[in-house]
Amino acid sequence: MLVRINANSTSAKPPVPRGLSALTGEAALWNDHKYSRGAQIFWEGEPAEYIYQIGDGAARTYKLLSDGRRQIAAFYLPGDIFGVETEELHRFSAEAIIDTTVWIAERHSMFEGPDNGDLAYTKSALELLQQTLQHVQNQLLLLGRQTALERVAYFLLEMDRRLKKPAVIILPMRRRDIADYLGLSLETVSRGLSALRDNGIISVESQRREVILTDRTKLAQIVCGNANH
Repeated sequence: MLVRINANSTSAKPPVPRGLSALTGEAALWNDHKYSRGAQIFWEGEPAEYIYQIGDGAARTYKLLSDGRRQIAAFYLPGDIFGVETEELHRFSAEAIIDTTVWIAERHSMFEGPDNGDLAYTKSALELLQQTLQHVQNQLLLLGRQTALERVAYFLLEMDRRLKKPAVIILPMRRRDIADYLGLSLETVSRGLSALRDNGIISVESQRREVILTDRTKLAQIVCGNANH
């Protein structure tokens, strides 16, 4: 299913969103597209013709394993860019976690910018690739941790950092999503959150998926394996 970037899109076009402009140029054609919760943005194996940036809402990329399980590769929050590939096809599928607005621009070759050799473009492309590589490295480290509690704690600290340490973390994803991201069962994630809550490290409002980090220092100690848990 290829994205039709004019569907469900606004007619008036402000300047190309920051982030996309670094990869596509200020004069690039782009549109914003609204996806309802659970709607598919692109599928694994589709031609990677567009680059995407979250305007509002959240998305996830994932791969279905041969045994039917789902492995979530990444979560994308407002301002995050995704769908950037060095090859011609998407390696993962992507879908909206909640009602989401996505800015979509046509893809250029990663190292052939709008001016075919623009150093600023190339630098932006390299920085984006570096961020992507860093995320992959963090994900490998996360999945290699010895305890489930460390993974859950790491996830909360990651969301806290990406949301710029809000008073209340409002998680767009459900616990099933967190489990598929961390490589854990749903029950294990729930036990981990309960353990952190019972130790006074977090406060959880499960109905609204709200989390308050009441002790970031202890949470960080768990991530580093320096706390008794």
